[in-house]
Amino acid sequence: MTTKIKPHEYALLDEIAHDSLVTQASLSKRLGIAVGSVNWYIKRLITRGWVKVTHLDRTRLQYDLTTEGMKIFTQRAMSYARDSLQVYGDFRRKAKAVTEDLKRRGVDSVYLNGDDQIMDILRLTCLEAGLTISDLPETYVLETDGHVYRLRNLK
Repeated sequence: MTTKIKPHEYALLDEIAHDSLVTQASLSKRLGIAVGSVNWYIKRLITRGWVKVTHLDRTRLQYDLTTEGMKIFTQRAMSYARDSLQVYGDFRRKAKAVTEDLKRRGVDSVYLNGDDQIMDILRLTCLEAGLTISDLPETYVLETDGHVYRLRNLK
């Protein structure tokens, strides 16, 4: 079972994992949240047993992830990776269906309208399917409409 963790909590765990001597002021600046909120979140992470604090001197603190904190941090990272792969797989299946449909229609060249990660998946799939990607929109244009690939016939 994955423990629910808020985005700011995860961001703080990530920052602490990278720099145990980080200050609350620098955390505030890096994460774009108030210092008071950073303090509150860190106290919450300590109470949950995910972070421990060590006083290095009168004004300097060191934050370390506990074993439980590292476990939560890793679970969240793995969950994100799993979700990202699921989204990639969904777009890849949609792109394959579109390219197969184009091939059945006898289309051998398309223009891709867009330049984002979703279009990158479509670009790769078109190349694998043997479709030529046009530099200019001539006959067929592929683009995204939300989470769906859409084909427009310009003729």
